[in-house]
Amino acid sequence: MAPTETFPFWFGGSASCMAAVCTHPLDLVKVRLQTSKVKVGFARTAVNIIRHEGLLAIYSGLSASLLRQATYSTTRFGVYDIMKNNTKTAPGEQVSFAKLLAMSFSAGWVGGLAGNPADVINVRMQQDLANPLDQRRNYKHALDGLIRMTREEGIGSLFRGVWPNTLRAGLMTSCQLATYDQAKRLLLKSGYFQDGVSTHFTASLMSGLIATTVCSPVDVIKTRVMTSHARVGIVGLVCDVTKREGLRWMFRGWMPSFMRLGPQTILTFIALEQHKNVWRWLKEDKQKAHATV
Repeated sequence: MAPTETFPFWFGGSASCMAAVCTHPLDLVKVRLQTSKVKVGFARTAVNIIRHEGLLAIYSGLSASLLRQATYSTTRFGVYDIMKNNTKTAPGEQVSFAKLLAMSFSAGWVGGLAGNPADVINVRMQQDLANPLDQRRNYKHALDGLIRMTREEGIGSLFRGVWPNTLRAGLMTSCQLATYDQAKRLLLKSGYFQDGVSTHFTASLMSGLIATTVCSPVDVIKTRVMTSHARVGIVGLVCDVTKREGLRWMFRGWMPSFMRLGPQTILTFIALEQHKNVWRWLKEDKQKAHATV
């Protein structure tokens, strides 16, 4: 692929929204596990949600999840592509992996900032039905949550947990986008893969594994800060959790995180590559139409 090949800014957000519809139940179970006071397995948590809250409860907060992807992922994918396409390299050379990491981290940080309000709503709506009746927020949908948070808690509440969230977003985007690009390059260079779905699947699986492991500690802290009913400092929270649970908290919910992030990453990149294929096909079709005129 030529470095100057460009695509619409919104492609990453669109692909991420498609993936989120499929993986939202897994994300909900992951949030419940990370905020649980007792040790419960993934399958039992999922069964308990369906048994006590109903089958549709596994899609609690879907509107917030889609709003999050529309803001966070659209921004991070779009900014990353702009930076990558405007980085100068010598003829025949590709942007180095180190530069890809730096650019993707920056793009992820910006995306995390843009998507933080939707992320707070998303986590709260997923956790809400598990809360005692007197502590439930009962947001009707994502926009209702944004309005009520602003009205009841002030506009600053929309950026609650913004520092762990932007750090996680930077790490996540580095591990996903830069790692995917590098893995895809190496697979194509090996001679055993062609630029098709099998390559996209393998590269995205590798990036999903790395992203889950690197981001797990930050993800746990982010979730607990956002679901807390009291104002909690990050340092105090880390010290308190470490004292009560030991260092195991850093990878609490790793398996459900990967079970959600793995498919999410794979589906996102496969959908994104198909977006690009359709875009190329439309451009070629348009050029042929002009040539025949």
